[in-house]
Amino acid sequence: MKAIILAGGRGKRLRPITDYVPKPLIPIKNIPIIEWQIKYLKKYGVSEVIICSGYKAKMIENYLENKKLGIKITFSVESKPLGTGGAIKKAGKKIKDNSFIVINGDIITNIDLKKLLEKENSIASIQLRTQFGILQTDENKVIRFDEKKEIEDVWMNAGIYHLKREILKELPDVGDI
Repeated sequence: MKAIILAGGRGKRLRPITDYVPKPLIPIKNIPIIEWQIKYLKKYGVSEVIICSGYKAKMIENYLENKKLGIKITFSVESKPLGTGGAIKKAGKKIKDNSFIVINGDIITNIDLKKLLEKENSIASIQLRTQFGILQTDENKVIRFDEKKEIEDVWMNAGIYHLKREILKELPDVGDI
């Protein structure tokens, strides 16, 4: 299994910290977020991680090149922002597996990834019920994200996805999902 970490954003909501360091390198308990994520993915059998980077990409590359995390790490660098959809589509070209994991570059989670991977009847699966962004759908199509509303009985965007390769043709070259 392969995974994509979306690590290309500017982290505007965390300024001024992100003026100097990209959000995935912000330490939590003295370990950068991206290292927590790679260890989490490895725990669930991920053999390769593709880092989608843009903003301060070289800092992320330099950090990870000096780490021995026991997992293959490659990079998909954006010369200009592609958005989440464009980043996944570009990085997805490096993946030949039928399905893969995508994780936002700013989350630390303890979601049981095995449960997410069990959902094989769709081309995309997401984790439900968190206190973060609300995902609204219409006839199984995403129509809107509402960030940080009061939790209701609706689908939630937890920032971790199990996607089938066939979804890549539906993603924009530039734009968000």
